[in-house]
Amino acid sequence: MMDHIRHLLVSGKIDIFLAYKSTAGHPLSYAFTRDNLDELEDIHYGSARYPLEKIAAGLAGKNPDLKIGLIARDCTQRALNVLTVWNQLKPESIEVVNLNCCPSSLKDHADCSYLSPQAVGRVKKQIGIDNNFPPREAESFDRQQRFDRWTYEFQKCIKCYGCRDICPVCFCSECSLEQEDLIGTGSLPPEVPIFHLVRAVHMAGRCVDCGLCEEACPADIPLRLLYRKVNEIVTELFDYRTGVSSGQAPFQVLGRGPPEHSGPTIASRLRGGVEALEELFVEGDLYSLHVDILSTY
Repeated sequence: MMDHIRHLLVSGKIDIFLAYKSTAGHPLSYAFTRDNLDELEDIHYGSARYPLEKIAAGLAGKNPDLKIGLIARDCTQRALNVLTVWNQLKPESIEVVNLNCCPSSLKDHADCSYLSPQAVGRVKKQIGIDNNFPPREAESFDRQQRFDRWTYEFQKCIKCYGCRDICPVCFCSECSLEQEDLIGTGSLPPEVPIFHLVRAVHMAGRCVDCGLCEEACPADIPLRLLYRKVNEIVTELFDYRTGVSSGQAPFQVLGRGPPEHSGPTIASRLRGGVEALEELFVEGDLYSLHVDILSTY
């Protein structure tokens, strides 16, 4: 692998290669170039996980002509797909060196279920949400229990933004979670459940289920479970599999996209999806909307 990376740099096929370098015994994200080829000896291939694709998108935004290579696990490949669909990266400017970690049977399902189960304490099992729940088991509680359990989880949030900052597919230039007219400031926890529902909506059609948000969360909130539910709704409504489907994401129609992405088909499907969501969630006021979203999962 090292010889291949060296060849990519020396031949000029890429200008920079993003990987991990062992520094004082710790793997850190690092940019290798033709000027530091000798440092490839320190490249780290272990279990370190950091969203190199997010760094790549940032670099590409500042220098669109930069040719970037990076080590990519299967979840990285899915994130690269999402970033390409959302016009954050040009596939012709990216060269991937695969570092597979998923069982082959999972690659086509945008599912990182291979991640190690988390240790869950007795109190969390009694009054919260078990991070290891599959979606259907989380829905087995009655409506009020689901709402109470999710509220318990969200009240632990310290608003560190770790889930957003580590997310490989968070790329908005202005973050809704920092808009004072939407998210209040100066108090903890952030408004329950608005803060996490706003982020969950942003994950619809974007989340690649890499699990980095849960790894970063110091409050042990079952974020993967929440985002998997959102993506499940997207799949059911639009037949769109995040990180696997290569067409336009359903909610791109809500933002500014290139002309070729606008069309009646996706718009009509989105309109039908909104109607379905309204039937499922809305009961006349904002509080009921929050209650219904939480109690459906």
